[in-house]
Amino acid sequence: MAKFTREDIMQIAKDENVRFIRLQFTDLLGVIKNVEIPIGQLEKALDNKMMFDGSSIEGFVRIEESDMLLYPDLDTWVVFPWTSEKGKVARLICDIYNPDGTPFAGDPRGILKRVLNEMEDLGFTDFNIGPEPEFFLFKNDEKGEPTLELNDKGGYFDLAPTDLGENCRRDIVLELEDMGFEIEASHHEVAPGQHEIDFKYADAITTCDNIQTFKLVVKTIARKHGLHATFMAKPLFGVNGSGMHANMSLFKDGENSFYNASTETGLSETAMQFLAGILKHAQDFTAVTNPTVNSYKRLVPGYEAPCYVAWSMQNRSPLIRIPASRGLSTRVEVRSVDPTANPYLAMAVLLASGLDGIKNQLQTPEPIDRNIYVMDKDEREAEGIKDLPATLKEALDRLKKSEVLIKALGEHAAEHFVEAKEIEWDMFRTQVHPWEREQYMSMY
Repeated sequence: MAKFTREDIMQIAKDENVRFIRLQFTDLLGVIKNVEIPIGQLEKALDNKMMFDGSSIEGFVRIEESDMLLYPDLDTWVVFPWTSEKGKVARLICDIYNPDGTPFAGDPRGILKRVLNEMEDLGFTDFNIGPEPEFFLFKNDEKGEPTLELNDKGGYFDLAPTDLGENCRRDIVLELEDMGFEIEASHHEVAPGQHEIDFKYADAITTCDNIQTFKLVVKTIARKHGLHATFMAKPLFGVNGSGMHANMSLFKDGENSFYNASTETGLSETAMQFLAGILKHAQDFTAVTNPTVNSYKRLVPGYEAPCYVAWSMQNRSPLIRIPASRGLSTRVEVRSVDPTANPYLAMAVLLASGLDGIKNQLQTPEPIDRNIYVMDKDEREAEGIKDLPATLKEALDRLKKSEVLIKALGEHAAEHFVEAKEIEWDMFRTQVHPWEREQYMSMY
């Protein structure tokens, strides 16, 4: 059942003194975009008649086919609690459509919806996801620009006064709750300056919308505290990077399809096949779940991030962990995803990978219940453990060869995503970095 009707939105806007509405969407690289309209244009927006220039958005269309339509999802209506007393700002997340009324093939939200349709064709009704996004807080300088100075020296689950980010994190939680989030946990993470706020699982589209809203709120409230929040995967050398573990489960009419009380593990055949699909395609989807040059500085041994393709029910060194909860909470946790990922694309390729395992009844290899980080290469090979890609270039080469994932993304999005990321890799590859000068200027 819909949360809001058109009439609800018009009335709330009037009652709350909303003056502007942000029509929000996400580009192919995961960056939030919006067209802001005055309240007088709200009815036009609700009639799906707001147009924008798609040629100016990364990965969308060429200049000769630039007109795109914004179709607001009424259930995403929210009034930002921190906006001005002179008039509030509200938000609607939109799907992107072509002028002829057909869904735009390059819309990340639409891509996820297409894969969800495939899921429904297999008899499942919901793909539920619980994300665990991490971020760092850095101090801003006198000009308001971010520095590399951390705002605390805290560690995992530390409290103030060590954790000076606690007040900022608490304000973020309060703002999120005002916007309808159900926060499950909020704590300091392992690295100094690093934080995690977990919110309740939801269906895939709602979760991805929530991730984008979460990022916006975190950055906005951090700035009010004189801090810069970054979701960069590895902002500092020598400490843990930031992940966004994805806890996933398939449901059928309110029942968790991953749970089977009669098996020794409590996992169903569906869960094992889904898991096998994730393992099979892990090297291929990494370019999407870890889409920046910097992402691969996190996926290295020694900092808790997974870099080996394996699974376990008790070991945190493999790519996939099966948390102990059963019943409705039975889930598969993919630990490689980082928060620079476009959430719609990341969840689309994860779902497509798992569904491929179900459709082809793939067999799951034996779990790896020892610390993979202390195993040498020969031991890993003997256990059939593969490495995740070590660079963005390597990951892109894998993605380009994957028929399953190219089909899931669609040719338009896949082509534009790979093109943008190959440009990014080439810019990094040809740049001269400070490390090189430190190593070689005096030596040679």
